[in-house]
Amino acid sequence: MRVLIVEDEPYMAEAIRDGLRLEAIAADIAGDGDTALDMLGITTYDFAVLDRDIPGPSGDEIARHIVASGSGTPILMLTAADRLDDKVSGFGLGADDYLTKPFEMRELVLRLRALDRRRAHARPPVREIAGLRLDPFRREVYRDGRYVALTRKQFAVLEVLVAAEGGVVSAEELLERAWDEHADPFTNAVRITVSALRKRLGEPWLITTVPGVGYRIGTAPGTAHEGADRG
Repeated sequence: MRVLIVEDEPYMAEAIRDGLRLEAIAADIAGDGDTALDMLGITTYDFAVLDRDIPGPSGDEIARHIVASGSGTPILMLTAADRLDDKVSGFGLGADDYLTKPFEMRELVLRLRALDRRRAHARPPVREIAGLRLDPFRREVYRDGRYVALTRKQFAVLEVLVAAEGGVVSAEELLERAWDEHADPFTNAVRITVSALRKRLGEPWLITTVPGVGYRIGTAPGTAHEGADRG
């Protein structure tokens, strides 16, 4: 999951980003409206955490832009104003949820997870594929009933692969979805993380490397070993 934080108070923005990282959620920061619009034009985000009172185009204008773009990116608005009229106007702009400052980081995470669940009605909160059971809310993974301890980054990568339901996910997409904007596009972090994740999940290998294309969860019999030794 990758989130855009639009917040002009550096301390607040960094606290949110660091808190989300602890939950295996990659996050980028935009400190003003113009930067937010530029970033939205470059990257597809799973969510936007949007402060209404920011320099440049306001948070309200950013919300209108997101809705008009048709991207379907859910918006969680942040504001110091807790009047009902403010909340009503925020929802009227297209916000999916509303959180008043100050707030607990845990509540923000829970609201994002709830929005994620609501966004995919047909998809169960707990995802299962090829003997894997992944619970994004408890951040737990089981393989054939056995608990698998993962690092935050390994969990984030696996979450993207499982969500693809057996489809191939490119290294570029994994880098975009599980890392933030500071990740070096030429890094071998994806290959290293996938290799370590594969070992954590154990044999027979579940993550298949499709040479020159990317990675997928091997769901068909006899495919789990295909390309596994090529990272």
